Amino acid sequence: MRPSRVLVVDDEPGMLRAIERILAPTHHVITSLSSRAAPALAAEFEPDLAILDIRMPERDGFELMTQLKTLQPDLDVILMTGSLEDQDDKLVRAIRGRAFYFIQKPFDREVLRTLVDRCLELRWHRDEHRRHVQRLEAELSDARAFQQGLLPAREATIGRLAVSCRHTPCTELGGDLYDYAVDADGRAALLIADVAGHGTSAAMLTGIVKSAFRASHVDRYDPLSVVDRVWNGVAAFGAERFITLVAAVIAPEDGRLTYVNAGHPAGLVWNGGGVKRLDSTGPLVSSAFPSARWERLDEKFAEGDQLLLYTDGISEALAGDADVGEDRMRATIAQHAQGGASLLEAILADVDRHRGAHPHRDDLTLVTARVVAQA
Repeated sequence: MRPSRVLVVDDEPGMLRAIERILAPTHHVITSLSSRAAPALAAEFEPDLAILDIRMPERDGFELMTQLKTLQPDLDVILMTGSLEDQDDKLVRAIRGRAFYFIQKPFDREVLRTLVDRCLELRWHRDEHRRHVQRLEAELSDARAFQQGLLPAREATIGRLAVSCRHTPCTELGGDLYDYAVDADGRAALLIADVAGHGTSAAMLTGIVKSAFRASHVDRYDPLSVVDRVWNGVAAFGAERFITLVAAVIAPEDGRLTYVNAGHPAGLVWNGGGVKRLDSTGPLVSSAFPSARWERLDEKFAEGDQLLLYTDGISEALAGDADVGEDRMRATIAQHAQGGASLLEAILADVDRHRGAHPHRDDLTLVTARVVAQA
């Protein structure tokens, strides 16, 4: 048994000596005849366990337990009594006061030793669990920082494309990612992706997706090349690990948007008129599907045109029990047709209104882009 600090308070000197003889060979024991002096003694000694007599003249054991737990909330307490009166009432008060145990005097030495050892063993496991949780929280914090470091600036102008992005992580370690780049010819490349699930494995896969996107610069960020590289990156994982994404290249000089939608929510394009959908052009990215199954499509995209990409955390949060998430976004687009940061903030505000007091169950990620006038 690990040595621990034990405080014993009783107004009977013989009882203090008896308990000290039982516990001192294993633990560091300090005793007090005065329940009034015990709190100051405990503040200096910082015990792991307090053994308190219930009936004491200055302050009874219940009052002392309350005061000690105020000073040290995680303190374990064993109450003891030699009185046979009101046993049930005392037991109820001990339970409500969150005492570890209630023992009747006189007691067998092995009973007390076993009880103390069990209490301190459980305390050690509780402390070890707390330290383990703290380590996990620290590691999750580092992983979140790493994941946030994968994301570029929220506002940027790349070539002739003005880009605004927002990412609100859920309470867990999530799997959303956005990225953008520009090639040597001034064409802007955009990526939005959602890795299935949460936790460390999802965070690791976002790193693979970003690496695949950045490595595609040798292919001028061709959307099919991006998807193929992502597929190769996740091929070693099981089919339960999959990714949805939209990879797009916008060439303002040609007035063209080229994209692949791999099982992702439809992108939305508008320019003062109706809103057009960029629907899925192939399945989600998974080792369950062979590569080269995605179609690359072209759309007109000229000066003033707007593009909105988002993950399903947005559409599902807005949909509720009905599949109306995209309808709500279209209504917000009608009110913020200029796009950009104001549109994204309006959509996120709508999400907050819709979810009420409930926490985010998924990451919320949005990207909007528009072609600006040539200088």
